[in-house]
Amino acid sequence: MDQARSTISKIFNGEPHSYTRFNLTQNMEGDDSHVEMKLSSDVDEEAGGNGVGEHLNHNRNNPPVAQKRSWQTTTLIIMAAVALFTLGILIGYYSKGKKDGPPTTQASTLCNIALPDRETGAAPIMDWTLVKSFLAKRITPANFESAFSEFTSGSHRAGSGGDQALANKIQKKLNAYGLTTWNDEHFVKVQDPPVGYNKFVFKNASKGEYPRSFLSYSASKNVTGAVLYAFYGEERDFSELQKAQINMNGKVMLVRAGRISFAEKVANAAKVNAAAVLIYPDPDDFEFEDTTELFGHVHMGSGDPYTPGFPSFNHTQFPPTQSSGLPTIPAQTITAQMASSIIMKLGGPNKPVGWKGPTLGDENDIISLEVNNVLTEKKIYNLFGVIKGYVEPEKYLVIGARRDAWGPGFASSTVGTSILVELARSISEMVKHDGFRPRRSIIFASWSGGEYGSVGATEWLEGYLTSLNMKAFSYIDLDGVVAGGNAFKVAASPLMYSLIKDTLMEVKVPNGEKSLFSQYAGGNWETNILESISMDSAAYPFLAFSGIPSLSFRFTSDRAYPYMGTIMDSRDKLNKFTSNQVAQVVEKATQFAGHMALRLVHDHLLRLDLAHYDKVIRKSVSMIISKVKDVKSKQPQQFPQNLTTQFLITASGWYGRAVRSLMTQVQNTNLEDVEMCRILNERIMTVEKNFLSPYMSPLDAPFRHILLGSGPHTFKSLSSHLEALKSNSAEWDAGMFRTQFALATSTIQGCADSLTGDIWVLKMKT
Repeated sequence: MDQARSTISKIFNGEPHSYTRFNLTQNMEGDDSHVEMKLSSDVDEEAGGNGVGEHLNHNRNNPPVAQKRSWQTTTLIIMAAVALFTLGILIGYYSKGKKDGPPTTQASTLCNIALPDRETGAAPIMDWTLVKSFLAKRITPANFESAFSEFTSGSHRAGSGGDQALANKIQKKLNAYGLTTWNDEHFVKVQDPPVGYNKFVFKNASKGEYPRSFLSYSASKNVTGAVLYAFYGEERDFSELQKAQINMNGKVMLVRAGRISFAEKVANAAKVNAAAVLIYPDPDDFEFEDTTELFGHVHMGSGDPYTPGFPSFNHTQFPPTQSSGLPTIPAQTITAQMASSIIMKLGGPNKPVGWKGPTLGDENDIISLEVNNVLTEKKIYNLFGVIKGYVEPEKYLVIGARRDAWGPGFASSTVGTSILVELARSISEMVKHDGFRPRRSIIFASWSGGEYGSVGATEWLEGYLTSLNMKAFSYIDLDGVVAGGNAFKVAASPLMYSLIKDTLMEVKVPNGEKSLFSQYAGGNWETNILESISMDSAAYPFLAFSGIPSLSFRFTSDRAYPYMGTIMDSRDKLNKFTSNQVAQVVEKATQFAGHMALRLVHDHLLRLDLAHYDKVIRKSVSMIISKVKDVKSKQPQQFPQNLTTQFLITASGWYGRAVRSLMTQVQNTNLEDVEMCRILNERIMTVEKNFLSPYMSPLDAPFRHILLGSGPHTFKSLSSHLEALKSNSAEWDAGMFRTQFALATSTIQGCADSLTGDIWVLKMKT
């Protein structure tokens, strides 16, 4: 194009400084773009010059004879025609030349709309095939064998000397790879096992049981009550007991581990006025020794529960408070062997249809439970390293892995730490040696306090929430990514679904030629691969607390790896669940995470798919409307009068139109316009954050996401409220439902408004 400009300049006045400029202007309000062609010359600004502009100015001041004016006019018309003709030839020539050359960029999509194959913005754009190949040649099983040896540790519980020593090793590695590193320290309160013991006695036995395991953040107290078997302790399990008219008040619930988190089991039991909860690994679900003990926490939340919503920096003094997610009843894990001694003596009625396990128990099955966990303060460190971007360095992707574990923690922490460090090494080498230039920054984070409920990650989010607001655009979690080898699961924000699908098609299965998509997708990839994000995952606070699109994933097996959360989680144990192919499976897990990360920092526009949230919203709204109609027909007197669903339907429609409008703007965007890409990316980044309800306090409901969070503000809670009315439950509250309904509607409308654009655009469309 520079040659074209030079040629046209010579045609007009023979000077190299005059040029033709094409300016593609995109109307941010959604109107069609227009093209402006401007002919200009540096000489025009110089007095006494010989350029065309100078002649025209001279002729205005000194009118020539008609014949000379006619000749000049004819000459200018001919010159303009020749210029345009020549310009067309040059543009066609250079466009063809580019098309015939080797491909230099990728196809980028937003909302499933293909963008131009060639991206030629401010940063040199490398062909995506090359990017993948550069990563693949650096990620090898041999490298991971070395990393496993480096980072395997027998003891690295949060805040311990082993935890700090491991952090020092990681920091040395990141520094050696050329990353800028730093750390944060937090003073957090956690519960540790008692100096003495926790204990239970069943049916006045002469000898009690003394489990060595514990559940952090359990209420510490002594309780006595009758045992009641409650299957997995899910909400539906307690609903089944209610239907059977089983008295649950003051009972000690015996529940199986699995399906939901320990914290959810205890919270569900507390809702039905249970006195305590005992959790055990049933042999049907856990194939390990019956003396294996489970460790974990029961905080219905994440982070330090004694500083909810604000960080635990440097003993910072805040008014005494605690998280609403802390349980008020004691909870304890027991071994399968201990549970068996209780189960075999239970009386009472038979279990509900579909349940596995013993009879439910009766009023004579008395148990005494004593929990003496100790609240203590620990200093923990989060460690960070960064590879800075070249175009938008102030925007960053975060990749994180927890460093601590109850015991060896090979699958729970060592694998994730090894992947984190190997990704940092590989990408830094790509920048140094292969010419890869990420547009945005990548932060590598090593968290501590993960076993206590993502404490380190959440405290960092709380400490830098304002700074992260429009800077962190995605989070990839590496915890527990290898727990088997013949199945694959992903939990993520719907914004990431399209990128997940593309990545599944690119990464091969371990020791095979099929892609992950071909191997595991089946008839419906979303049904067979996608799952909900667990509250125990560090991805959950990033998504539901901070509004940052997040992802966690795992290779797994038909029978889940049972040693997570035990002191027996070792390399040997994981080998048995991966057919002795741990390093090969970890290699593919790293490629999956690496492809996701590199695509998010490589493309001009963020690979976040707005259209999927449109589907999620419409599905949620449709569910609410259907239940409202059902309840109105069955309980017309109790349903709030004059409450209409029309405003919710309208808000949902506004969001869909806002998405389509932005898609149109993306199609018309010149990707060479760095500022326009920046503006569009910032609008895309607001989507997840705008799903955080602005009406809820982080103290009362820290996970404020109305679609994926937890609390009374969510669509799930609205649905539960309607179910309560339908069944004449005492939990129905008409006033609360009306308020929740209005706030949910307003939040959806706010999402649509933010996505639409500037305030004057909204005004013109109302």
